[in-house]
Amino acid sequence: MSLVRPMKLKKVIKWTCIAVLVALLLAFLVGFIAYWRSTNDCERYSAVPANPMKAIVYCEYGSPDVLKFEDVEKPVPNDNQVLIKVRTASLNFIDPGLMRGPIPLRLMTGLRKPKKTRFGNDLAGQVEAVGKNVTKFKPGDEVFGVGRLTLAEYACASERGLVIKPANVTFEQAGCVAWAGFTALQGLQTGKIAAGQKVLINGASGGVGTFAVQIAKAFGAEVTAVCNTGKVDLARSIGADHVIDYTKEDFTRSEQRYDLIFDNVCNHSHAERSRILTPNGICVLAGIGGAGQHEGQLSRIGGNIKAFLASRFSRQKFQMYGTTTKQEDLVVLRDLMAAGKVTPVIDRTYKLSETAEAMRYFEEGHARGKVVITVEQNEQASVGQ
Repeated sequence: MSLVRPMKLKKVIKWTCIAVLVALLLAFLVGFIAYWRSTNDCERYSAVPANPMKAIVYCEYGSPDVLKFEDVEKPVPNDNQVLIKVRTASLNFIDPGLMRGPIPLRLMTGLRKPKKTRFGNDLAGQVEAVGKNVTKFKPGDEVFGVGRLTLAEYACASERGLVIKPANVTFEQAGCVAWAGFTALQGLQTGKIAAGQKVLINGASGGVGTFAVQIAKAFGAEVTAVCNTGKVDLARSIGADHVIDYTKEDFTRSEQRYDLIFDNVCNHSHAERSRILTPNGICVLAGIGGAGQHEGQLSRIGGNIKAFLASRFSRQKFQMYGTTTKQEDLVVLRDLMAAGKVTPVIDRTYKLSETAEAMRYFEEGHARGKVVITVEQNEQASVGQ
């Protein structure tokens, strides 16, 4: 019996090792095949479109040099969509990631090449045509909101992703509202914002931060903005009651306590932020710093997850959330702009044909507000050619 058991154990170990090796080999083969089968539809752009329009296209992952300004087929709206003649669009946090394709993101966007070769979500423009089921809009209406592949002369959008543009808001302002505005509004709602609260906005001068400051003020909060020296005046101009220059002062060492922290940077520890929260305060984990890839982003993601889990056992809460498209939130943003309580902050504007240059600037991560793309019909310049 003493000899039988060791022999059985050896067989178990042997076949287990073989099974593991076979599984690893199969996983490698599947991954290898998936990698080389990962492709896109760029070949079709070599043909002359039947109904051409200009758009930004990228066929490979890489730097802004991969962005091309080319003729593509003009989209046709389905029964539930609106076709929009785009006047303006804007760049958002996700766009550099789609363009560069970091490995984790490629599991969704394409391993070797991007599956989708165009991007863009925000837009403002005029309705060109509507599907047969669309009832809220008609050709000629000036609208803004969320669409598909909006860095182009024309784009389609769901009826639920649009609202009429207020007359006192420019196309440049309206075209940069949706995604940054959603992120700010929904983050503050996650933090249960209410009138009379003391709210701190960390990262108050970027695209999302400038919306967060103004929305929090519109909700009746006392707002403290955190930014660098060069943006102190901007933070004050959009309504911040107090401004902290992080190059001169660490806000986590303050004696002030906050009911809500909207953290768009997440560059402090769980303990540091807990120290300045009220006993039932909420810290909303809204971002990991500026756009583009920067040192320390992975550690900030890890820190956010740690803070979120740790706060499950505390009265203070560190909340994560995902930004979603909601027409009711778009209505809130529209009404705030129409009432003059929120004014989108625009750092720079670029033509559609200058999108690569705009992306280079955006990736630096220091924009004062939003970077806007203006669309001039029938542009003739080229990008990356």
